[in-house]
Amino acid sequence: MPRTLRFLAAAAAFAFGSVAAAQPVVMRVSHQVPPAHHMTKLLEAFAADVKARTNGGVEVQLYGSEQLAKAAENFPQVARGNIEAAMSVNFQWGTTIPEMSATLIPYAMSDLERIKRFPASEARKFLDQKLAQRGVHSVAWLYITRETIITSSKRPIIALEDFKGVKIRGLNTMTDNALTAVGAAPSAMPGSEVYQALQSGVLDAGLTDVSAAYSRKYFEVQKYGTVGPIFTIYFHMFANPAWWAKLKPEHRQAIEAAAAKSEADAIGVTEATAAAAIRDLQARGMTIHLQTPQEQATWRAAMEKPVRDAFLQTAPEGGAKIIELLGKL
Repeated sequence: MPRTLRFLAAAAAFAFGSVAAAQPVVMRVSHQVPPAHHMTKLLEAFAADVKARTNGGVEVQLYGSEQLAKAAENFPQVARGNIEAAMSVNFQWGTTIPEMSATLIPYAMSDLERIKRFPASEARKFLDQKLAQRGVHSVAWLYITRETIITSSKRPIIALEDFKGVKIRGLNTMTDNALTAVGAAPSAMPGSEVYQALQSGVLDAGLTDVSAAYSRKYFEVQKYGTVGPIFTIYFHMFANPAWWAKLKPEHRQAIEAAAAKSEADAIGVTEATAAAAIRDLQARGMTIHLQTPQEQATWRAAMEKPVRDAFLQTAPEGGAKIIELLGKL
């Protein structure tokens, strides 16, 4: 090959290699919430932060509203490496990692100061180890709510007897014990399906966090809402371990730093969003009742023990340990 052609070929190869090297690492994050939900805004900030910290070396691509996978499919898809990362509600692990549902013991983790301490706690480390044992790498825990809203269309649900015979959205088989204990008929289903169930009459009442009630427009099909610190819920981010291990060390550190910032930011964002959601629901015509301390004590007395007992049965190995660790926060 003539020298000129060899030079051009070498130059082209160098240019092609430089372009290839300049391509960012893609981190697709699958999740289930709609664009208006405050977690989407937290993730958008996380994506921008990762891009800045890596100088464009890692591109976080967000796929909400179950675009890439249904909520139940996020774990297997990430574990198999089909998706780099995903967000799941902590209780969606069900019997796979039953200890993840400990925050759903009614009123047991509703204190904001304890919630602030969780990301750096031994309780979080314990759950991260459980995730690693199931084949995913824990990245972040985003506090998403401690304000649960019980919605209804015919009458407000304030006293325990108001639950009797009500067909209500459940969360999982464990928390459904709380609803059954007060006479309701729970039916667990994903948040994306609740609006239609309420609209069609399949459900009489909804159960979700206040911000989701607004973003999913429950006010269009429900007239009343009772708000109280019943369940504390996290969306946590997990990644495929093989993909994570292949990242440059500086990229892993940047993602971890951005995740820690998101965990801290989630506290203020979630609290502000909950307060705004209550005002927005009221502005849309929903009658909101905020639980009094006495009502909280009454509901807790009826709901906590059945859920705690069910939790310990589903998590015989680590259930008592995670309750102990959460109690030390």
